[in-house]
Formats: sequence, C-alpha cells, structure tokens
Amino acid sequence: MTIRRLCVFCGSSAPPGQAYDAAATRLGALLGASGIELVYGGGRVGLMGLLAEAALAAGARVTGVIPAALHDREVAHRGLQELIVVNDMQERKRRLFDLADAVAILPGGLGTLDEAFEAITLRQLGFFTKPVILLDLDHYWAPLLALIDHVIARGFARPAARSLYQVVARPDEIIPACFGPDRR
Repeated sequence: MTIRRLCVFCGSSAPPGQAYDAAATRLGALLGASGIELVYGGGRVGLMGLLAEAALAAGARVTGVIPAALHDREVAHRGLQELIVVNDMQERKRRLFDLADAVAILPGGLGTLDEAFEAITLRQLGFFTKPVILLDLDHYWAPLLALIDHVIARGFARPAARSLYQVVARPDEIIPACFGPDRR
C-alpha cells in the first residue's frame, strides 16, 4: 500500500506540554521528509497548528478541512496549500476520511475521541478499509484501550475489534505502521 495522504486527528486546544508538542512537530517533519501530504482539521491552534506548521516547514503539502463556523471564529490556518470549508463536523469527517490513505490519531480531547471512535467503527462496518493508528504517547490512550477491552469482555464487541487499529508509542512508528507488519 502506498500512503500519499495521512489524515491526522489531534487536539486543537492550547498545547498541553512538551512531549505532545514534540510528537506533533516530529510527525509533521516526518511527513515532509517522506513526501506524504497531511490532511487534517484545518486549525492553526493546539497540536493541530503545531503539526501543520512542522509539515509545511518540512515541505509537505497540507490540506485542511474546517467547518464554516470554526473558520469564521478565525481558528483556520491561513497558510495551507488548500483549505476546504464545509458545512459541519460530519461533513468534515467524511471529507477527511475520503482524502486519506491512512488515519493517525494523536492525543486530543472530546473531538479527537469522536474521530477515533468513528474511524474504528467505520473500519468495523467495512465503510473504511484504510489503516488506523493510535499514537499512545505516554500511555495517553490507555484508558480508551482499557474501555475497548471492557466492551469486549462484556460481550458487546468481539476480540477481533482489537485488529481494527494499531497502537504505536512514538511518532516515528506511525508511517511504518501504515504499511502493515509485513511491509516494515
């Protein structure tokens, strides 16, 4: 599988700390070095903004998809090669999934949780067949992974649900993970 575009979901609030900032910045640099386009939520703030700035600085093409209401609040990144303005969050996710060859999920808040579950659920239903990678930096996603294990233990999902996503600990593992274990 060739990854030309990586969709990244991550936090848009103020950057929470150096480890998270560094991870977003590192991934942006890796995308540029690998010739992979970043597609993301189009924001200029939080981890989203750091990721986009690093990708642009490294020479990556960056496409943002942002709902009109957020664009109008002036959180849109104005320096992207392409900024697609859509009607709402549902349309934003649809466009991002359509543009992506793979999805990476970095730490983030409630919106990122929504996007993570949607990506995993769409894979489960067969509507999205591309890789989904969780960056579990400093065990950030450990509670989410424990919740999925709980859902499986209670019989509301099959153990195969764990195969709908891959978990990595470092940003340097995201791009290789997109190619699958047999192509690393």
